[in-house]
Amino acid sequence: MRFRRSRGLTCYWYQGSFIAHPYPHRDPTALHPVAAEILSAFEDFTEPADAAKALGHLAPEDVEDAVRELSEAGLLLAEDSLDAERDESNDSCWGPWAPEVPFFHYATQDVAYTHNDAATGQAARTPQADDETLPAMFTRYPDADRLLLPRIPANLHAPYDQVLYARRTHRDFTSRPVPLATLAALLSTVFGPVDYIDSGRSALLRRTSPAGGARQELDAYVGVLNVTGAEPGMYHYNSLEHSLELVSTGLTPEETVHLCANQDWTGRAAFIIVLVAAFERVSVKYRTPRAYRVTLLNAGHLGQTFALTATALGIGPAQTGAFADTPIAARCGLDNVTRTPLYVLLGGFPQPNGQEAPAAATLATFRHTAIHT
Repeated sequence: MRFRRSRGLTCYWYQGSFIAHPYPHRDPTALHPVAAEILSAFEDFTEPADAAKALGHLAPEDVEDAVRELSEAGLLLAEDSLDAERDESNDSCWGPWAPEVPFFHYATQDVAYTHNDAATGQAARTPQADDETLPAMFTRYPDADRLLLPRIPANLHAPYDQVLYARRTHRDFTSRPVPLATLAALLSTVFGPVDYIDSGRSALLRRTSPAGGARQELDAYVGVLNVTGAEPGMYHYNSLEHSLELVSTGLTPEETVHLCANQDWTGRAAFIIVLVAAFERVSVKYRTPRAYRVTLLNAGHLGQTFALTATALGIGPAQTGAFADTPIAARCGLDNVTRTPLYVLLGGFPQPNGQEAPAAATLATFRHTAIHT
């Protein structure tokens, strides 16, 4: 019988052990590192005897024994088996994103939940020690130069249906500067605290967007390009103080394009907002890697609230997941370990007839479009 190495397989070192983790439906297995050499001989369907010849220095009977154990663990798949068929199908689906995305997707599935944690969509966690230091609710730069923002309430009286259906992603912006008061109202509405709750261990804040466990691990760093009353630069939005704390001076359209993965339209925005995750606010409570999924979802929640609020204020919103992670982290003064950028939001006054706006679909468009699967 011939065997092939599973396409859905990730190997790593963890707590001193060599781990082989086949996904989507098998558990991780601790192995001797020599198993990696044996697995490498089964790139395609191969007889164990032929694999032993290729390995050379290993006895055929040792290879046969290893093949038996690796097959039982789901690391090697028998030819014409149902497992091999499923593995091929899985690889054809996830192949373009492998190995990072499918491994993360399946490795964080089917976690065990406690009764209390199920309400927040989180998994069972290691109990928090009584003397464990809790992370601060707010990030601040006490020594930074700061710009105190006007506390003018946002004018959000536009009808909900008008705002909802008017929301579009804009990539064409005018050269008109955004007033500081408008940016301030946008920041306070999206990122400012609404109220505070008792978690049983400490106070937590709530915003206008949902957040898993009310951990509020996402901070806003504001890149100012064309805002009245604010010098170009990268700032941290201190939502408790309602101020912009200067992190690094100067910001040009050309640099913005570079930071946003060379997308030319981003250089025309009046400002950008980098959503930065402070992971310890989540990991101090939720010890499962599935919590990282929730952090990504939280970024999306904030992005939608940003887009709707900007629309209500007459600002054209945009958002992108394409950016240069390391340079943008450096520009924000982040270590890119405990604090890391996840999402970039942009805004400015929209161009009435923008060149970047997509054309409406026509009959000819639908002739070349699959409507149903």
